[in-house]
Amino acid sequence: MKLSELARYAFSGAICCAFTHAILTPVDVVKTRVQLEPVKYNRGLTGGMRQIVANDGAAALLTGFGPTVTGYFLQGAFKFGGYEFFKRKTNDWLGPEKAAANRNAVYLTSSAAAEFLGDILLCPFEAARIRLVSQPTFAPNMLSALGKMARYEGTAGLYSGFTPIVLKQVPYTMATFVVYEKALEAAYSWVNKETASNTTLSGVNLGCGLIAGMAAAIVSQPADTVLSKINKEKGRPGEGTGRRIFNIISQLGLRGSYAGIGPRLVMVGGMTAVQFGIYGHIQRVWVSCYKCTWNLVTDF
Repeated sequence: MKLSELARYAFSGAICCAFTHAILTPVDVVKTRVQLEPVKYNRGLTGGMRQIVANDGAAALLTGFGPTVTGYFLQGAFKFGGYEFFKRKTNDWLGPEKAAANRNAVYLTSSAAAEFLGDILLCPFEAARIRLVSQPTFAPNMLSALGKMARYEGTAGLYSGFTPIVLKQVPYTMATFVVYEKALEAAYSWVNKETASNTTLSGVNLGCGLIAGMAAAIVSQPADTVLSKINKEKGRPGEGTGRRIFNIISQLGLRGSYAGIGPRLVMVGGMTAVQFGIYGHIQRVWVSCYKCTWNLVTDF
């Protein structure tokens, strides 16, 4: 894979992830509050927004905007860029026939590897976001929150949620890409990719992304709830991450693990649809610009 291709995939992924997570910050704030305080915030998405605005002001719905944009810009670059990189390398290693016969395994392993790398960069920013949402007076902004957590809790504090974030994001991304790829295969059995208009192709991207996002939300919801709980506050002295996760899961149970699933289905389903819509559009624009530039150079 050429560096220019990798840059195209990474840039497209960074933009689509940062943009979609940014515009859904209010939904994410409600979802996090529901997960952390389900008894208090038990009125659904719209009711939760009204509660937050009434108690903390409208600006509270944008709490964590900075770490959300920064974290998912970096994560998106590795997620989409890494997925295409690992998929291409795996296909080259297996050969065309074997890769086609085992394409689901290729999708799963490539997405898992890419997401794991992205999570290393995402984790500190997600920890800061959750701390700012759960404790609005903790710090005035992202950099202050990161600095305060690093100073008082060390690297371990910034990465205390790494295990649950991996347990959430890796299955989520694996489900997203494999369902998206399968939905895309089905869609292109009806739509001719080469002759379809940009509007049709964008519609295909959006529809397949919506299906993939909702499936991924259901798969990753329990780990998302655990992540919110573990980042809400510092753990007890001597309590390791594994023990904290075990204790949280024991307290939550199956029903508690799916607290906030309604807002998250809306958020993740819509977000993933828009992500793939933007991602596909940027790819087409990039390729079109490259062809135009190349034609100008060769004509000159």
